[in-house]
Amino acid sequence: MALIGFVLVSTNLTASVQPLDFRVPGGMPDAAEILSPADIRLNGWLGARVLANATNRLMTVDLERLLAGFRHKPGIQPWIGEHIGKWLHAAALAWAYTGDPALRHRLDYAAAELIKTQEPDGYLGTYTPGKRLGLYPDADWDVWSHKYCLIGLLTYYQYTGDKSALDACRKAADLLVSTFGPGKRSILSAGTHVGMAATSVLEPIVLLYRYTGDGRYLQFARYLVQSWDEPNASAIIHSLLTGKQVNKTADAKAYEMLSNLVGLCELARATGERQFLEPVLNAWQDIEGKRLYLTGGASAGEIFQPDYVLPNQTAANICETCVTVTWMQLNLQLLRLTGEAKFANELEKSMYNHLAAAQNPRGDDWCYYTPLEGTKPYDSGITCCHSSGPRGMAMAPQTAYLKTQSGGADALVICTFETSQASVDLGGALVTVQEQSEFPRRGESHFTFNLSHAAHFAVKIRAAPWAIPLRGRLNGKKLALPASDDGWVLIPACDWQNGDHLELRYTVAARVVTGEHDNEGKVALGWGPFVLAYDEGMNPGLPPASEIGLASLAQPAFTLESGSVLEGRTVIYSPQRPKPMTADFVPFADAGRTGQIYRVWVRAPIPGPKAK
Repeated sequence: MALIGFVLVSTNLTASVQPLDFRVPGGMPDAAEILSPADIRLNGWLGARVLANATNRLMTVDLERLLAGFRHKPGIQPWIGEHIGKWLHAAALAWAYTGDPALRHRLDYAAAELIKTQEPDGYLGTYTPGKRLGLYPDADWDVWSHKYCLIGLLTYYQYTGDKSALDACRKAADLLVSTFGPGKRSILSAGTHVGMAATSVLEPIVLLYRYTGDGRYLQFARYLVQSWDEPNASAIIHSLLTGKQVNKTADAKAYEMLSNLVGLCELARATGERQFLEPVLNAWQDIEGKRLYLTGGASAGEIFQPDYVLPNQTAANICETCVTVTWMQLNLQLLRLTGEAKFANELEKSMYNHLAAAQNPRGDDWCYYTPLEGTKPYDSGITCCHSSGPRGMAMAPQTAYLKTQSGGADALVICTFETSQASVDLGGALVTVQEQSEFPRRGESHFTFNLSHAAHFAVKIRAAPWAIPLRGRLNGKKLALPASDDGWVLIPACDWQNGDHLELRYTVAARVVTGEHDNEGKVALGWGPFVLAYDEGMNPGLPPASEIGLASLAQPAFTLESGSVLEGRTVIYSPQRPKPMTADFVPFADAGRTGQIYRVWVRAPIPGPKAK
């Protein structure tokens, strides 16, 4: 059976680790504000994965290998420069979450050593003179790598206040501003994938503008967007406003395109210009409707495929981990900007399934691609995905609780069903909410509200599609919790006292998903947010995964044992065996953890005889 892994961490929130405020307020205030990772704790299944990521990956990565290309140019990979920035981004979030002094020491060292390599003109890359900021053989990812150095150093600055990091970012950005733009070189001359790799520097450039107030960076951000319409460029906005299909935009490269859309969200937030969101929402709708796996990953061969082409096998190179993480980033951006629950639902789907499936449950290794059938190719190499995956796990705490407004009052947004804790200012009081949950075994959570003093605020709870209907009691009195059209249930603003108790009950049950298109004639099983898989290693003596099918579309019988084991038992068949058999299914995230063959989609039940 697969361990669900309930590892409790400290409940003492490191509230002193708060992000710096922007110098330039956003022109479009967030509909849902994220909290500092320091104000959140996840103590359940996902929390164990988050902690394993910080402890067994971010604390063990060989930083010298990531810094070597900056110290001794050129590096061993054309894109070697991206990895230290990704590590800084993930480690800064993880340190804010854990408060681990050893991780902070590594953060300070990595940032300082990277900054030491910056050249007088601001260059912060891994290429030799003569092969910089262009498209040269084995030297064609320079602006892309600068992007990640900027993201990493800006996140480090955001949570530590170390001004040397901000100064280094300004120098690097100034080099880009002086090199590319009207009357200078086109940014497309330094970007692979129709320029999308280079123009994705949009995200940190907008953030740098907001941290410094320097209008040159906003001007450069606008130039980056305008460059999409240069001859032979990506035409991202035009394509997504007209054709509205990501597979027919630019060269359909998923990771780079999503990275640009994340930057476009930041530009919309900074300027208040809502027209920047329309192409992003069109892309989201197209991906979610036609190109997304039921596990929350996307892409095959690293590109967006034609409508409903969703192969499962290893050879198809599906669901690049970089794509999964950037899809999560995009959904978090849209959740913040719109406050709509559908984006939180997609975050949950990705985190509990494809992101966690790409991570070795130990937390140390990652998969580049993660198939829905076959084996998981974990390794500890230096690849884009091994550096991206930890960023996704480090982001997870900030998806659990947010803050919004409802009816003119502050409102706490609860997106997680895990045992967890969050501290937030609501109605002028410091509120610490503690959730004690039976998830994923049973649909029951108990919330205790600890307040510095009485306060007036509302509570919004995500009505996950698998969890409805939600039922509640506040201090023992029944609450009406109808799900609204926007996917939330609302407890309207009222007066809260220290020690108030909210009881929440919801549905956690098995579900059967009927396959379509590439998966016609197949079914998949789920349990709550988890997609399940048949793992040969956990079913000794039973047929191989390629042979089995579900015996009935009736709800499978699941046994939930005490302790930390999630055991899903149901009846299967094999064309080679006449009698039904009982088999165990486990979360896709846990399947294949020790090299076993597994499969998500299995044969559909054999139709019974037709009625006369």
